[in-house]
Amino acid sequence: MSALASHRKPRPRILASTGPRAVVGLTTVALATVTLLSESASAAPAKPSITEVKAQVDDLREKAEAATEHVNAAKEKTDQQRAKADLLLAEVAKKTQKLNEARETLGQFAAAQYREGGVDQTTALLLSDNPEKYLEQSHLVDRVSATQEEAIKEFRTQQTAATTERAKAAASVADLAAAQTKLAAEKKTAAAKLADAQKLLSSLTAEDRKKVAALDTQQSGSADSASYTYNGPASGRAAQAIAFALAARGKPYVSGATGPNSYDCSGLTQAAYRSAGISISRTTYTQINDGTRVSQSELRPGDLVFFYSGISHVAIYLGNGEIVHAPHPGGVVEVGKMSWMPFAGAVRLA
Repeated sequence: MSALASHRKPRPRILASTGPRAVVGLTTVALATVTLLSESASAAPAKPSITEVKAQVDDLREKAEAATEHVNAAKEKTDQQRAKADLLLAEVAKKTQKLNEARETLGQFAAAQYREGGVDQTTALLLSDNPEKYLEQSHLVDRVSATQEEAIKEFRTQQTAATTERAKAAASVADLAAAQTKLAAEKKTAAAKLADAQKLLSSLTAEDRKKVAALDTQQSGSADSASYTYNGPASGRAAQAIAFALAARGKPYVSGATGPNSYDCSGLTQAAYRSAGISISRTTYTQINDGTRVSQSELRPGDLVFFYSGISHVAIYLGNGEIVHAPHPGGVVEVGKMSWMPFAGAVRLA
């Protein structure tokens, strides 16, 4: 081997993939990949089916109704707090009047003491906001007659009572303010959920809205509600409550409504049993505790039936798996199937 050959550098190996055609091929693949990624990123989401839209609407309606029951509970608490605050403020006024009368009596004694040449310390005793402290001073006790001492004790009693009632009233007014704040928040939540449901329905075409309504009717079994006739076997007060609820068919569901022109679910059941002479509470959360609990297999016409894990809906059982109820915001009082909502409990009132 020559010296030249021994110093020759090895030639670099050229891979087939680095040739011009390979570069073009790689570029094409890269562009295609970018194009596919771009198309995937910009592609419109698949249109939900009518069943999926219906499920979303139902979910929003359920949440709106649950929020409505929270509104009812908050309103009830607000009304109770307002009534309590009014009573306490009225009591404060009475106690203040009695305190003023006691103070006036002390003033009369002080004036008499002054006219009769009484000492200034006695006058101060009779006019003081804390006369008991003066009574602790033995050299003044002798100057006070039994009648005057009784007036001072009365003043002290009325002063303590007035102070106590003012504290109670202040606490009650604070509770009222908190209840009003909660009520406003619950109303806002209910309105928002209902608006979301309406927005979703409004985004559909007229044809799709009809399909959702048809599916709603199919699932709830409310198609024959208008022609429904109840023939028993309920009797007495249960029958009266059923008759009232059935007579309300077609009246709109309105959040917080208790009749006579519109109802929410618990407003309808409360009004129906009131018409039968039975008083029950305002919300689903409390109505479930108003009667005797019964199982689903023990249901009789007239029983109140509750639905959903949050006990956010109530209806009156008619028999044969059917109920009459105010179904949801946007709906009307109707007869429907009990099976289209998850059973949560039931109570018997009559």
